[in-house]
Amino acid sequence: MKNFIGSLLHLSDPTLPIGGYTHSNGLETYVQQKLVKDPKTASLFVHNMLANNLQYNDAAFVKLAYEAVINNNIDLLRNLDEECSALKTAREIRQASQKLGLRLIKIFKRQITADIINEYEKAIIEKRSEGHYCIVYGVYAALLDIPLQEALFAFLYNAAVGMVTNAVKLVPLGQLDGQDILHDMQNVITTVTENVMQLDRNLVGLCNIGLDVRCMQHEHLYSRLYMS
Repeated sequence: MKNFIGSLLHLSDPTLPIGGYTHSNGLETYVQQKLVKDPKTASLFVHNMLANNLQYNDAAFVKLAYEAVINNNIDLLRNLDEECSALKTAREIRQASQKLGLRLIKIFKRQITADIINEYEKAIIEKRSEGHYCIVYGVYAALLDIPLQEALFAFLYNAAVGMVTNAVKLVPLGQLDGQDILHDMQNVITTVTENVMQLDRNLVGLCNIGLDVRCMQHEHLYSRLYMS
């Protein structure tokens, strides 16, 4: 059996040079509105993002993109990309997802090639697809022979690390507070991963109005540290 651990760690590494650290995904608005202001509210934010947003949106698209690659279905992959774009109503979040996806392709196209990712990248270049990060992540997870459940767990953990890192800077929190939150999220990530593995397709794209509104408000904050 191929050892996939190295590939998984590389693909999900929070320090990949794709610019993830420049995006707070709406957290900056929550902090300025004092809705996230201490370890308890920061932990609640991370929990809700994992269980009520990523579970039905980006993590679900990782799974669906992974399966599209396994079935060598480029048309399905492009349809998923279009659906993902439609669900990201906040402009900054949509653009952030596109930028991260394109940069992820730039890294891994040097390491692995396949017809389906080449066709997908061509569609992006020709403006027929957007190249969202969750879609690209799912594509490369499949091409690298990473088991889906492990790929999903790592994707969600990566997201949690990003949220906690941003909360430590923005609230601010102590570094140990951040590590406590990450520790407490282990069971949440496990549960969300298992839920995504058997998620009803009709629930994909479940709306998160509060998050969408705060992501839109972020564009108009008086001062900002993050791009989204």
